[in-house]
Amino acid sequence: MRNPIAERIADFLKHYPPFTSLTYHELVAISEQVKVLYLEKNQILFKIGDPTHDSFYVVASGAIGLSVISDAEETLIDKCDEGDILGLRPFFAKNNYLMTAKSREDSIIYAIPIEVFKPYVTGNSSVLSFLLESFASNTRNPYDKDHRGKLISENVIFNEQTATDIQYFQPIKYTKKPITASPNDIVKHVAQTMASRQIGSVIIQENQMPIGIVTDNDLSSKIATGLFPINVTVDKIMTVPVVTVPEDISIAEAQMMMLKHNVPYLCVTRDGTEKSTISGIISEHHVVAAQANNPGVLLKQIKRAERSKDLKIVRDKLTDLIQNSIDRNIPISHITNVASEITIAITKRAITLAIEKEGTPPPVRFAWFNLGSQGRKEQLLLTDVNNSLIFEDVPAEQYDQVKKYFLRLAERVLETFEKIGYEKSEQGLNANNELWCKSLTDWIKQYNTWINTPGEKGIHRSSIFFDYSFIYGDPFLEKALTEDIFSKAANNQLFYAFLATDAIKKPAPLGFFRQFLVEQDEEHKDTFDIKNRAITPLVDAARVLAISKGIKGITNTYQRFKKLADLEPQNADLYLECAEAFHILHWFRTEDGLKTDSNGSYLNIEELTKVDKVKLKNCFQPINDIQDLIKNRFQLTYFT
Repeated sequence: MRNPIAERIADFLKHYPPFTSLTYHELVAISEQVKVLYLEKNQILFKIGDPTHDSFYVVASGAIGLSVISDAEETLIDKCDEGDILGLRPFFAKNNYLMTAKSREDSIIYAIPIEVFKPYVTGNSSVLSFLLESFASNTRNPYDKDHRGKLISENVIFNEQTATDIQYFQPIKYTKKPITASPNDIVKHVAQTMASRQIGSVIIQENQMPIGIVTDNDLSSKIATGLFPINVTVDKIMTVPVVTVPEDISIAEAQMMMLKHNVPYLCVTRDGTEKSTISGIISEHHVVAAQANNPGVLLKQIKRAERSKDLKIVRDKLTDLIQNSIDRNIPISHITNVASEITIAITKRAITLAIEKEGTPPPVRFAWFNLGSQGRKEQLLLTDVNNSLIFEDVPAEQYDQVKKYFLRLAERVLETFEKIGYEKSEQGLNANNELWCKSLTDWIKQYNTWINTPGEKGIHRSSIFFDYSFIYGDPFLEKALTEDIFSKAANNQLFYAFLATDAIKKPAPLGFFRQFLVEQDEEHKDTFDIKNRAITPLVDAARVLAISKGIKGITNTYQRFKKLADLEPQNADLYLECAEAFHILHWFRTEDGLKTDSNGSYLNIEELTKVDKVKLKNCFQPINDIQDLIKNRFQLTYFT
């Protein structure tokens, strides 16, 4: 008897992997056991710590958000759309869920019982491979090159294990254009080639396609032992078949393949099969070398660095890590978490080295702050740096001498930054400027001036000083300054009026006919200024709203919006939309900056795909909405 509901489910599943590897009859049999779940918006499917379910899930319609706990709050790391799979943990692990799955809109979910599906997994290598890769690499679909959706499911709080996990799923660098030989070549000649080129393997090919491989092990076990004479043809001793992999294979996948097949080499081909053109070769050395450059190792290299040159090497490797993470579609939140910790470590080491070069320890306690994008832990590109320095109060007769010490110290640190590749602030917003290197009392006076007598010019420049992050020194100084700032700012309507007015100066960047507002000056003509027209309005909005709500210790724009959503449930949807828009814009800027070797501020709209243009435009409505909220909240009628 026909089962129309089961057939309807099967008709849906047949379009998505791994179900594409099953017959329609098998899909109908599975679908007869499927449960259809209806989730309302914000309804939880499973949460962190829950025992695993007896089913895994496929999104039939709607969207499911996947989140983890970061810094004691829930952080969205990915979104599963139609056809995506989630909840695979029961297949491979007995411990509880490590993520929360919650519907982002009204959704329909297919629950497929594990026991029903297991026979099709064990009996179909394609299905098993898909699920293994999906679970091992934490992707919703490891075969989708455009939307692989990397998930780091353990925890997004930075530590060396998290850093290693992220690096582990980067593309592996391998030897392109490897040495090859034909099956009728003589072993002696192949061995001589391997010795002269100092390589451990030669791929044996026919019509540019791999049919086998000869390695050092083949020579030692088959020739050196006398099993075969050295003048036989190479096809007699080659190892067959050669294990082939695709060009975009990750470090994790390469290592898995080597372990699975117990081989020290993998042959890279155009499509990953032996019926395709040879592209390269991966050795165990490539895997070891790749893992040696993971962020955890970079942190250790920073601690051992003795010169600015050593720190530059690490920063260059960080750029490679960021580029690979962008290429592999790792969530921008993970990239910034790792990058900011490495940047902080570089700054700390630069300060330590500067103190050593001074030859005398600091005369009094001090604190170094990163400001701006570094202070917000959002800097991914090698843009300019902003910073300030506070030293504890000293008697008037010692003030000048103490200040001179810290100005010299800051100059040494800034020199190191320049050698690494960072630029000094064009506005002079650095700790080697006597305006931004002073005692705690003088800093308190400075902030009091900005807060109590704000002026349009002053507030625009000073706003960057409200995005600071304590990096090095005595935390007491940072705490004392922060407490004073928030006590003075509380209920200061004039201060918030100026700060809010500054935050809405740049409206959503779309023209009357929903066209991008592009630049008209010659240098950047017809490009879109994503930094000033789109990112900065969200940064400014998050700042004024966070300070007005007394949010301390959070300067990151994304995290500010997330915290605001917790504090104001009535505006939570808007704040979360702003947070997501910020991440999308940050991604666009970083991707363009890496591609053009620039600060990523100006996008060539004509080079964007239609999908990317729509994605970019969708970020602009939250800008308009958050600015309307700011106008109403701070009653800006008389200021705009």
